[in-house]
Amino acid sequence: MEQKTRKSPYGPLGVIALQGCTDMGKQVDDYLVQWRHEDKESRELNRVFEGYMKDSYLISSKLPRFGSGEAKGEIVESVRGMDLYLMVDVTNYSTTYSISGKLNPMSPDDHYQNLKRIIAAVGGKARRITVIMPFLYESRQHKKNGRESMDCALALQELEKMGVDQILTFDAHDDRVQNAIPLTTFESIPSTYQFIKALLGAHPDIDIDSEHMMVISPDEGGMGRAVYLANVLGLDVGMFYKRRDYTRVVGGRNPIVAHEFLGSDIEGKDMIVIDDMISSGESVIDVARELKRRKAGRIFVFSTFGLFTNGLERFDRAYEEGLIDRIITTDLIYQTPELLSRPYYSTASMSKYIALLIDTLNHDSSIEEYIKPVQRIHRLIEDHKKSRS
Repeated sequence: MEQKTRKSPYGPLGVIALQGCTDMGKQVDDYLVQWRHEDKESRELNRVFEGYMKDSYLISSKLPRFGSGEAKGEIVESVRGMDLYLMVDVTNYSTTYSISGKLNPMSPDDHYQNLKRIIAAVGGKARRITVIMPFLYESRQHKKNGRESMDCALALQELEKMGVDQILTFDAHDDRVQNAIPLTTFESIPSTYQFIKALLGAHPDIDIDSEHMMVISPDEGGMGRAVYLANVLGLDVGMFYKRRDYTRVVGGRNPIVAHEFLGSDIEGKDMIVIDDMISSGESVIDVARELKRRKAGRIFVFSTFGLFTNGLERFDRAYEEGLIDRIITTDLIYQTPELLSRPYYSTASMSKYIALLIDTLNHDSSIEEYIKPVQRIHRLIEDHKKSRS
C-alpha cells in the first residue's frame, strides 16, 4: 500500500461480512491488518485511538433460522461508535438454509433480508454504516415500463431509512437509480483497472493501441462503459444494438432477432467486449460470432459479474469454436469451482481494491482516485509497453 499522511479515523473500524461473503471479507481483513501493522503512522494513531491496530477488524455476527425458515440477526460483540462496513453478495446461491427439513438455496431476497436483519441488530449504535453491495440488489429492474415495481429504488430508500449512510456498489446496471436517494452517498465503482491488469497477466503479448485493438459494447445500454474504456486506452469503439421481436415474450423478455453493428472496420483487430454482467451468455456469444464473421482477431470479454445462469456449456463450445479467447469477470460475486477451472477464464481480483476503499473512507478521505483510476491505468499500460520494448 502506498504510504501517505493519514487523517484521523472517522471511528473505530469494523467489517461485517454476511453469509455468502465471508471469503471475500477474510481477504479484505487480511489486507487491512497487514497495512496497519506495516505503516509507520499506524503506531502513532494506535496510541491516540484505542484499537486502531488489531489482529482482525471482522465483527462476529450470526443469522440463525428457525425450522420454519424464519430468521434473526445477531451481533456478538459491541459496535457502539464504530465505523461499520457491511459486505453482502446477494447473488450467492451456494449458501443454503433449511425449511421444514428441506434445504433451500438463498435468493437475492434472502440475502437482502439478512442485510436488514444485521442493520437492525446494530440498533443505531454505530457511528456510521456503509453497505458494500457489489451486485446491486434488484438492479436489473431499474426503470418502469407500465405497471411494474421499482424494487431497486425501494430497497435503496429502505436502507436509507434504516440509517445506512453510504452505499458502495460496482458497475451498477444503471447508476441513475441513485436518484431515489439523492441525500445519501451512493458510489458505483468501476472495475476497469482490474480488468486490464488481468488481461495483461493472461496475454502479455497483447498490443493496446488503436491499430491493433478495439472496444465493443454489446448493446446500447452499455455504451457509456465502452466509451470510457476506449478513451482511457486510446482505442476506437463500436456498438451492437439488439433488434427484438416485440410481438412475443420468451423467458420474461422480448427475444432478440439480430445484433446490428455500428462502428469502423474491425478486420484483424483484437476485440474487448465489455458489459456489466453475463447472465445466460446468449448475447455475448452472438456478439462474438458477429465479430468473427467480420474477421476480428482475438476476442476478450470483460464482465464485472459472471452469473452464468444457464451454465458453462455454451461458453465451452464458443471457446472450442474459437469465438472467445478469454473471459474475465471479478470475484465480487460467487464463482463456482467449475468456472475457476475453465482454461479460458481469468479472475479480476477485487479484495485489495475493497480494502483500499474501506481504509480510505475510514480515514474520511476521498476515494476519487479509485472511482476514476485513469492515471493508474496509464501507468499500467506504460509499464506493459516498456516490458515489451
